[in-house]
Amino acid sequence: MTAGLHLFVLIRIVQTEIGLFGQSLFLVTWILLNCTMLLLVRRAALAAAISLGLVELLILVSQFKFKITWMTASFLDVMVIDPDSLTFLLSVMPGLRLATGAAVIAGLVVTVVLWRLDRTRIPRLFAAPVVAASLAAIIVLSNAVPEQPHEPFQGVNHVSNFARSTVVSLSELSDSGWLDFDRAVASRMKVLPADDECKPEGKRPHIIMVLDESSFDIRSAPNVKVPADYGRHFASADGKSRTLITEAAGGPTWYTEYNVLTGLSTRSFGRMSFYVTRLAAGRIKRGLPQALRRCGYKTFTLYPAYGAFLSARRFQKSAGIDRMIDAREMGARDVEPDSFYYDKAARLIGKERGEDPLFVFVYTAANHFPWDTRYRPDLTPKWKPLNADSETDEYVRRQSISARDYAAFVAKLKRDYPDEAFLIVRFGDHPPAIAPRLLEPKMTDEQIAQGIMNREPRFFSAYYAIDAINFAPVNLTSARDSLDAPYLPLMIQEAAGLPLDSTFAEQKRILERCEGLFYPCKDGAEARRFNRLLVDSGVITGF
Repeated sequence: MTAGLHLFVLIRIVQTEIGLFGQSLFLVTWILLNCTMLLLVRRAALAAAISLGLVELLILVSQFKFKITWMTASFLDVMVIDPDSLTFLLSVMPGLRLATGAAVIAGLVVTVVLWRLDRTRIPRLFAAPVVAASLAAIIVLSNAVPEQPHEPFQGVNHVSNFARSTVVSLSELSDSGWLDFDRAVASRMKVLPADDECKPEGKRPHIIMVLDESSFDIRSAPNVKVPADYGRHFASADGKSRTLITEAAGGPTWYTEYNVLTGLSTRSFGRMSFYVTRLAAGRIKRGLPQALRRCGYKTFTLYPAYGAFLSARRFQKSAGIDRMIDAREMGARDVEPDSFYYDKAARLIGKERGEDPLFVFVYTAANHFPWDTRYRPDLTPKWKPLNADSETDEYVRRQSISARDYAAFVAKLKRDYPDEAFLIVRFGDHPPAIAPRLLEPKMTDEQIAQGIMNREPRFFSAYYAIDAINFAPVNLTSARDSLDAPYLPLMIQEAAGLPLDSTFAEQKRILERCEGLFYPCKDGAEARRFNRLLVDSGVITGF
């Protein structure tokens, strides 16, 4: 029986792990788990059965998580308990409680039976060295081949990715903790109470912030053809085109989501920045929505995925969002055109507008990768390819759809709300994954990878634009030609004519000292000092 269990695990390795590295790490993890069980129970069959049960549970949970959130399970799922995910899991699988109870009972029965029938006794002196050796092998392998940002989105390598994330998480926590901040600073910063009176100059406009998925001005790449009016989408109402320096290159939207909601840097979390929204949920209570609520705003987000994705709902709630309307509540299908979300935003404004101004954060999704298939060709029946490369041409085509949908949204607001004032700020959350190759066609993949590792700005340059309806932006001194993404909340408040609380007033001084840079300024020293001030002020807790 014991041999059969081990043979079954070898089959599962081939079924669920892609590549020699993943298969090797799964095998070493299995040896570690099995020998750890032997230390506890000494019975070979029972140890193998318990280990197999844990492995199958991990694979099942990881597959379910990938189906819902597009990411496989990681050790952080164990370290950071996510009530949103648990609530969602129970809502979509109402029989889960019963199934879990039945599985526990069956597991106990099998354990008792094997405990009585298994006559083998493995010496602990044999198992202990194997545990130490396999643990060392996992650490060496995990550090030798660091996890790449795209790997959790592939839906494979459930066990090896979990093992590798365990090493990374524990190493990062022991080295520097979750958040990088100075141990002490000479000064302190007074934080205004939540009910402190906010007295803006003039009428408060509704504020709409639009996340323009994977969008940048592709004219910065050589030899790419675009429609004649392409550049209009990237210009603000004052005619200027401005660059937003993001902290993501070609993938993790939630990095920029964190930037523009909290006004802080993901890079302060080091290697754990990939999990930034989960770590920040309930711990960071400072940002644009919090500041706007102080000034009487009602705050909303229209979110194109499930609210459980990366603890987005909990993160946004602690950042100050009163209500998140996620894909499920909106009735969104897999990928909707931008017009779908703009229509939802217009209806929300019509329903919620009143004496209090609104803040609405609108996400778009149509320009999300991949670009090797034609998305909704019915939206551009007269489109004629401009570029020989089909991916590049599809990207430009989708951008033209986004620009058209946004223009229609602005026209609708002007028509339906002639007496309402709006400040609209759009931004690309990161350049698309195809951008580096387009920007530097003569560079090798290794050279591009090194440029991204070195944080060369051209690989992180998106855009931001400032528009207004029945409203003139009050103060655009923070709207630099090139601006790091964490400063966007500061810029929005000043453009709206809202008084800054003490945290944003301090950040304004950092912007002026660092000329639009945030984390890169003084190699992170300004960000570490600022984090320390926020910790001392009580708006960052739990780190």
